[in-house]
Amino acid sequence: MLDLENDTRIVLRGGKLRFWPHFLSAQDSAQLFACLRAQTPWERSEIRIAGRQVAIPRLNAWYGDPGADYSYSGVHLTTTVWHQDLLDLKSKVEAATGFAFNSALLNLYRSGADSVDWHSDDEPELGSNPVVASVSLGTVRRFELKHRTIPASTHRLDLPDGSLLLMAGALQHHWLHRVPKQRGVTGERINITFRRVVSAVACGRVPPHVAGHQEEC
Repeated sequence: MLDLENDTRIVLRGGKLRFWPHFLSAQDSAQLFACLRAQTPWERSEIRIAGRQVAIPRLNAWYGDPGADYSYSGVHLTTTVWHQDLLDLKSKVEAATGFAFNSALLNLYRSGADSVDWHSDDEPELGSNPVVASVSLGTVRRFELKHRTIPASTHRLDLPDGSLLLMAGALQHHWLHRVPKQRGVTGERINITFRRVVSAVACGRVPPHVAGHQEEC
C-alpha cells in the first residue's frame, strides 16, 4: 500500500524537493529490501581521484532500458536488465511523481562506515535539469544538501525506511548533496535513485500512464 497523501514540498534557492516519508508500507519495504539485497549483482566501483583509482565506500549496481548507459567520475556502469520488482517500484514512483524514468542506480550502504561524498547528479546524459527520485529501504540514514555558492544555505533530512525523495527543478545546478558516514549505525540501507538518461529517450514520447510528465530535451 502506498501513502501518496502525506508528502512535503520543500522549496530551496534554485531547486525543489518533494518528500514522502512513508511512501511504502513497512511490509512492502522489507520484502523489496530482501529481494534486492539477495538478487542484485552488487559491485564496488572505483573512481579516479587526483589521478589514482579509489574504491568507493559502498556497493552499487545500474539497471536500465537498452541504451540507458551511465558514467560518473570516470566510472562506466554495466547496465543490468530490469528486475521485475524494480519495474513495479518504478511504475509506482512514476505515478506518484509524474515523471518517467528509464534507469536506476542502486547503492548498498553496509553500515554507517559506508557513505557518498558531496556531489550533484548533473552528468550530461541526464539532461539540462535532471530529475532524480530516491527510494530508501532499510536503516535510516542522514541526507545533507549545501548550496554551491552560499555556504550558509544548507538542508538536512533523515531518510527513513520506505521513503521517497524527489529532486527536481534546477537543484542539481545549484546544490550538492551527500550521505555522510555515521558512527554507531550498524544496519544496512539500499537506496534506489531513478533517473532518465535523455540520450536513450525519444523526446516527446511519454508513457501514457504517467500523468503530468515534463519533458526536458
